[in-house]
Amino acid sequence: MAKPLLEMSAAKVFFDGIFTNPRVAHPEGVAIHRDGSIWCGTETGDLLRLAADGSSVELMGGTEGFLLGIAFDSTGNCFACDLRHAAVFRWDAAVAEMQRFASAGIRVPNYPIVDEARGWLYVSDSLGEDNRSGIYRYDLKTGEGGLWCREAMAFANGMALAPDGNGLYVVESHAACVSYVPIRADGTAGPRQLVVDGVNNVPDGVAVAPGGSLFISCYEPSRIYRWRQNSGLEVLIEDPAATTLAHPTNIAFKGDKLYTANLGRWHITEIDLTAIP
Repeated sequence: MAKPLLEMSAAKVFFDGIFTNPRVAHPEGVAIHRDGSIWCGTETGDLLRLAADGSSVELMGGTEGFLLGIAFDSTGNCFACDLRHAAVFRWDAAVAEMQRFASAGIRVPNYPIVDEARGWLYVSDSLGEDNRSGIYRYDLKTGEGGLWCREAMAFANGMALAPDGNGLYVVESHAACVSYVPIRADGTAGPRQLVVDGVNNVPDGVAVAPGGSLFISCYEPSRIYRWRQNSGLEVLIEDPAATTLAHPTNIAFKGDKLYTANLGRWHITEIDLTAIP
């Protein structure tokens, strides 16, 4: 395997929450608020806000479940997938409360994508109808909806909206690949297309960089890839000790920094991308 594009010195612990109150208990989801703060969800169902400078942590709400992926809309509402409750919750910015939002049909809601242009919330389901993994779609206002992409997937996990808004990149963890599902003009799901395979061994999250490249986080090993159409798949950074990067799951960009949740530990990692060749 080629040498990673970045040395591990480019990564640091942004916020260590092992002994804080509230505790950053094995975070899986991470997202950037419009005010620059870093939000994450924990295995105890807490939705946490980390100050933009990493100086503090605040409990925003909770489900007493297990939060997986999280995502914001443009008004600051936060959608959070909950494993224990098999439902998507919404932290309502107007009242600062967590409320059950959508659950029709879904078994293991894993990652939400907000599509405000069409008025939908897409949610990957890591089990699904008839034990199939797929993608559900819910109305952003009412929470009503159901199965949207009916093609069976190999453990649909993290997702990202394409830059043009006309499709979803979807990590398939059990196939070590990233697929693309077009959103047709009538709103239906187009045929799934393989984008990149060989994302060894267990890809989990994906984010689209401003230039259109894909950054893909791996739960195992503790590694992040970069994929570009003209140069293919490259290892961005890897932590053989799984300490600073400790089984990274979801990832999010903030300027020239990349933030990762670490399901294996109690912190959020910050990676400086300015040194990428």
